[in-house]
Formats: sequence, structure tokens, C-alpha cells
Amino acid sequence: MLNQLFIRQFFVGATFVMFMGTVLQAQEKSVAPEINKAFRKPDIADFQGKFEKEGREAFEHREAIVKACQIREGMQVADVGAGTGLFSRLFAPKVGVKGTVLAVDISEDFLKHIQETSREQNIANIQTVLCKQDSVELPDASVDLVFTCDTYHHFEFPFKTLSSIHRALKPGGRLIVVDYHRIEGKSTDWVIGHVRAGLDVVEKEITSSGFKRIGELKDVLKENYLVEFEKVSESDRKSDK
Repeated sequence: MLNQLFIRQFFVGATFVMFMGTVLQAQEKSVAPEINKAFRKPDIADFQGKFEKEGREAFEHREAIVKACQIREGMQVADVGAGTGLFSRLFAPKVGVKGTVLAVDISEDFLKHIQETSREQNIANIQTVLCKQDSVELPDASVDLVFTCDTYHHFEFPFKTLSSIHRALKPGGRLIVVDYHRIEGKSTDWVIGHVRAGLDVVEKEITSSGFKRIGELKDVLKENYLVEFEKVSESDRKSDK
């Protein structure tokens, strides 16, 4: 009996060690090498034509997406993977003069474009943040909401990036992810070839990184999904176990 108990405990422990080893390896090695190559020196006009056009689902349903974010005046919102600044500009009037939108991106050129368009449109509450491939580079407990649109599949180091997002969020802060459904036989060839993981994998990665799923935008998006998560504190994570 004792031998059987020992064997069970050994295999449970070994499985846990193997799982953590896989997670750490995923953190140390890019899961999508070169996926961000085009952003090293982006053609801003070209990307603006791709990101801000009818036919792109996230653009066509931008108002519904912003509404689903439930942004209130005075909030600190981080638009991670801000790109040309589409959603940063839409969030700015929602947070008001007492709030701030942090446009976060790995491309200095995108950030310069956002700064220029903000000045042109007299938007004073958008700040830009140059991030790293594995970190959003935001101070601990500094933001109420982290938003990413068609960006999660560009996370080369998802667990490290999620860890930095978790630290940056205030207690009870939210993470909203908009990205492409990746379903064999249904998604386009471009999605299958470009997007590394479907919603099931994305949810597992996020919930294993200190978040709980709290909502979803339904009956609006078809090619994309919008899923909402909430930061779980370390004490709550331990009590759940």
C-alpha cells in the first residue's frame, strides 16, 4: 500500500516537474521566430492600409470591441501591440482627461506615428511605451486594463510577456485579448500559416499565468474572438489549490 502511494506521488511530482520544465523552455525559446520581422522597419502607410480598413473584422467592429472593454473615465489602459494606434485613439476619449492610454509596441516607428497623429488630433492623454519581445515594460500595478488586438499570436515569449502583464495590472485588473480563431478546415490558409495557436491553447496559456476567464464578446465577431480575463492574486491562486 505504501509502495503504491509512493509510486503515485512520484508520478504526480514527475509530471509537475515535466510541465514546469516545458513552460520554462517556452519562456526561454521563441515560439514564433521572425514573426515580428516586418515591424523592425515598418512601412507605416502600408500597415495603416491593412489595419484601418473595411474588410478587417477588428476595424469594422471597432465600436463593439471598445464597448466590450467597459472603459471608464480615469482608467489607465495599456494598448499592447498598438500598431498604428487605432484603438489607442478610440480609448483616449473614454478614459478622459484624468485617465491615460499607454500605446505599447516593439516598433519605435509605430510609436512615433502614434505621437504624430495624437498631436495632429489634439489628443493629449496618449503616452507611448517601447516594449521588448518578452516584456511590456510597464511598472508594477500601474494599469487597470491591458488590451491586445491581433497581437497575442505575435508574442514570441508568451509566458514571459504574460508574466509582465500580470505584474503591470492592478489588483483585479483585466486583460482583453482579440485574436484570430485558428480552426483547421475553417480558418483561412493565411491564419493557419501565420497564427500559431487557437483559442483553446491561448486560454490555457493565460489562465496558467495567473488569470481567470470572466467573459467573451458573443455574436459579433466571426473570424476573431474577444475574451476577457481578470488578474488573480498570488494569495487567491494558492487558496484555490
